[in-house]
Amino acid sequence: MAKQQAQTRTQDEPQTLTIDGTDYNLADLSDEAKSQVTNLRVTDQEIARLQQQLAIFQTARTAYAQALKAELPEAEK
Repeated sequence: MAKQQAQTRTQDEPQTLTIDGTDYNLADLSDEAKSQVTNLRVTDQEIARLQQQLAIFQTARTAYAQALKAELPEAEK
């Protein structure tokens, strides 16, 4: 899977993208390549959002399990 990384630059410097260790000037990419870069960025943002949601749900599940244990009768030994 290609790893991508956008570089933050000043306005005078070209914006570059690093994929698999190679730097590419975004202005030099085809429109289709630029579209794929946008797709990658949107997908990465959605993955991050879903990971945050998963962490919230895992925390809630742990709390619900603890609440259930508190409501169960003591087990006889």
